[in-house]
Amino acid sequence: MPDIKVIPGDPRDAQATALLRQSHSLMQTLFEPEENHFLDIDELCVPSIRFFVAREGTTALGCVALANKGDYGEIKSMFVDPRARGKGIAHRLMRKIEEEARAQGLATVKLETGDKLTQAHSLYKAHGYTDCGPFGDYKPNKTSLFMTKDIA
Repeated sequence: MPDIKVIPGDPRDAQATALLRQSHSLMQTLFEPEENHFLDIDELCVPSIRFFVAREGTTALGCVALANKGDYGEIKSMFVDPRARGKGIAHRLMRKIEEEARAQGLATVKLETGDKLTQAHSLYKAHGYTDCGPFGDYKPNKTSLFMTKDIA
């Protein structure tokens, strides 16, 4: 198994920025602008968001963020470089996010994902996430799926 570490990161780091831009580009090809809910890089650089990068040596292969919404955490910016898939990186990122949410005293983690992202759906379900309705500022739309998990 490769030596992959999930560590706190900076969305403005060149490799992290490249991953985020790759993710944003993919979302823009799959979904209409009003159905895209990704955060811009600057929006990830606020105190209420913790950003993590999965690294193999010095190479960033994936990223994820946890937004503290007060009474729950929200997974944002989950992405693994397609060339690095199959190494268990997404599972490591999910475990790190839940660990961070518990450390912040959050009892629930929620997420919004797109209906076309079937691999993501499988990942989230494998980690115990279940379907729920829209939360926070989200409005129902034809492509968003919402999921939640109690981690208390």
